[in-house]
Amino acid sequence: MEALTALRMPVSIYRKPVEVESQLPFDEDDVHRSYDAEYAARCWRIVCSSTEVLTRFRSRYYGKASPVHFFWGSFDLAVTRFSGRIAPPHPGGVPNLPDRVTRDAYSHEVSSAGFWPGGAIAPYPLFYSYAYPEPKGFADAKVQPASAHYDTTLREFILPYDEVRRADEPEQTLLAFLQSTYVAAADLGAWDRRALEVPSEILRAVE
Repeated sequence: MEALTALRMPVSIYRKPVEVESQLPFDEDDVHRSYDAEYAARCWRIVCSSTEVLTRFRSRYYGKASPVHFFWGSFDLAVTRFSGRIAPPHPGGVPNLPDRVTRDAYSHEVSSAGFWPGGAIAPYPLFYSYAYPEPKGFADAKVQPASAHYDTTLREFILPYDEVRRADEPEQTLLAFLQSTYVAAADLGAWDRRALEVPSEILRAVE
């Protein structure tokens, strides 16, 4: 912080963790301090390559969509599509995150997907996809690839990263997961897909 100030680049950083159980301010936390440069670089490479695929997936949507962005709190990469309809108030309850923030974030119907390096409830890297509000029958939807499944604890479809890494066509495998889980959310939620999606004939012409 002092070095940045000396470079005339002063910054103000929120010192408390969000979206995780720990409440230790960063500058007082001497517990979570392990660092492996090789694995940090691997994680960075996964995030970069995943961003390319998520950006391609995002480009297939005419409706409102978030940028492909990284949440430093939960440490996940995400892209979100919106139906345009107002959603019921979110129940909140995210660790160390005010409910008003969550309710604002989920003020409208979404289908969201991304990459997460894992945590206590899923100790391995994975791709995820969920809908809010979750339409009836979503958890039982048939999605691709076969190794993807609905996790009842996370309330999301998940696809382990290793399954994508070992696939003959990793990019196509991930795109199939993103598209099939979105279709499940959109169809079961009665989204106006014709108005929201780039037509298939245009996609064939440009991809």
